[in-house]
Amino acid sequence: MPSYAVTPFGERFDRHGTEPGFVAVLAYADEHPVGYAYGNRIEHGDRYWQRTSPAPADAYTEHPVLAVKEIGVRPNWRKTGTARRIHDALLLAGPDERYVTLMVNEAAGDGKVHALYRSWGYEDIGHSQPSPASPRLTVMIRPVR
Repeated sequence: MPSYAVTPFGERFDRHGTEPGFVAVLAYADEHPVGYAYGNRIEHGDRYWQRTSPAPADAYTEHPVLAVKEIGVRPNWRKTGTARRIHDALLLAGPDERYVTLMVNEAAGDGKVHALYRSWGYEDIGHSQPSPASPRLTVMIRPVR
């Protein structure tokens, strides 16, 4: 009987999938998966906001917000606009929140991922370290529409 290891992604996905307002989208081309995104609704007082420093403005936290937890695109589909289309599909699939937030490692892609999110209208509002093993992440936010 083969043994299977649960990957860190699988552990995160299992945990995030049970959180309120979970939503996910998968992108396919010619019946083959090319990317995904998922997130969930966070409320005022959520640990997401508690770990953000400095504390975000009340305007961002007083109503539920969609937190994008992960976006992934297969290498051959990067730099094609696929990630943006998946992101936008996630916003349409989710509940009707005013804002969407995400966290990014500023070093990812030598800063290109952070710059990409800025080009999508996100702005930096603070930093977070979700776990002792994670790097310090930049918390970004933008209006949904």
